[in-house]
Amino acid sequence: MEPRRLSRIVIAAQRGGAGKTLFTLGLIRRLLREGLRVAPFKKGPDYIDAGWLSRAAERPCRNLDPFLMEEKALLKVFREGASGADIAVVEGNRGLFDGVDLEGTCSTARLARLLQAPVILVLDCTKVTRTLAAVVKGFQAFDPGVHLAGVVLNRVARARHENIVTRAIEHYTGVPVLGAVPRLRIPFPERHLGLIPWQEYGGKERLFEALEEALAGVEVHRLLEVAAQAPPLLLPEEPLWSSSGSLSGVRIGVFRDQAFQFYYPENLEILALAGAELVFIDALREKRLPSVSALYLGGGFPETQAEALAENSSLMKDLKEAAEDGLPVYAECGGILYLGRELSWKGRTYPMCGVLPVDFEVRERPAGHGYSLVGVVAPNPYYPEGLLLQGHEFHYSVPTRVGEGPSFVLKVERGFGFDGLRDGILYKRVFGTYTHVHAVSTPAWLEGWLRALEGAEKGPRWGESLSEERGLTKDHLKI
Repeated sequence: MEPRRLSRIVIAAQRGGAGKTLFTLGLIRRLLREGLRVAPFKKGPDYIDAGWLSRAAERPCRNLDPFLMEEKALLKVFREGASGADIAVVEGNRGLFDGVDLEGTCSTARLARLLQAPVILVLDCTKVTRTLAAVVKGFQAFDPGVHLAGVVLNRVARARHENIVTRAIEHYTGVPVLGAVPRLRIPFPERHLGLIPWQEYGGKERLFEALEEALAGVEVHRLLEVAAQAPPLLLPEEPLWSSSGSLSGVRIGVFRDQAFQFYYPENLEILALAGAELVFIDALREKRLPSVSALYLGGGFPETQAEALAENSSLMKDLKEAAEDGLPVYAECGGILYLGRELSWKGRTYPMCGVLPVDFEVRERPAGHGYSLVGVVAPNPYYPEGLLLQGHEFHYSVPTRVGEGPSFVLKVERGFGFDGLRDGILYKRVFGTYTHVHAVSTPAWLEGWLRALEGAEKGPRWGESLSEERGLTKDHLKI
């Protein structure tokens, strides 16, 4: 490994909800307007914020997660994502020092130390002035190994408010205040999991423009100077992936639309580099299942699109017949709901594919939220028995009825899964789990596709022939 010079910063906050995501989105758009190529990253297991960051930067946002990834693998992901960029912008999650234990393991601070990246702290200034100097001083003292390089004030009421807070922080801590953002009066596209996915929001460009305007009081040139002062970083030289060709001739249908959007870029990339052709399917609009060898249904919000999904009965009928015929199907979280019999949300019930004899209900409070550990305890086409999978879950849905036929092959060690004890529902070659796994941290994930296709025809074997090419392109991986 040789040290590499790369401008980089970590955007952090004192807590979740302090405004760092919206600040990061506005900052990325400002940097793009300056003609810079920005590599976006999101700390932790996150799809929605990462999707917005991808859309803002116009290139894939990659997740950096010290819980899911070993250090060397994480640095490879960082190197891959930052390739060709002028600056890397990493958005943290929750509070800067929040981790999974007393020591703050897997925190944004831990990631900043690993990347040797300066930290910009976004402070919510609502109903507070001089006290924020004590907050910043506490951040300085709590972990001297973290380079707290600057502060941005958020939700500032007026000029006098900004002046008092700025003077107090700089006087008592010496940390420079790099600007202020006023209270925003633009509609935030939010619901129960935070921001809604960018695919569902019709006012993306107006939102970006409003955020850029809100950052007019931020000294971006000083922030760039901070990023440029990051020391050279040792990064692994070997590639993140190697082309195996093991899935050559395989067409994997990937459901991606307003209902299903939760995919890590690396999970799609590794399938393509293994030789698979990815065929993207819109579950709301496409009437027939295309010619595919297997299906991949990611997470998302099928509940908000349930009526449109239910109305597209011909596609659901094709999927059910394909599953009964033995087509390999891998589904995560929201994808399982689509495979179930019924989906209930806000007092209404919608028919789904009926592949699995399970009724699901989306409730008002989360059932599973956070990192998960599940052990493989029964034979299945995807994972070997005895394997412990590291992943994460975030779902408001629960099964209300499970009929005869499927079995469960995962035991929950940490998390909730289906009921706090079980996860990994299996029916023929259909596998559904609430646990999202990342291909970088789980090599068995790619091997699972090979295992599931063993004994099945690898070539396209189900559905109508495609009238036009809809395989993997750079645009698909971009956002």
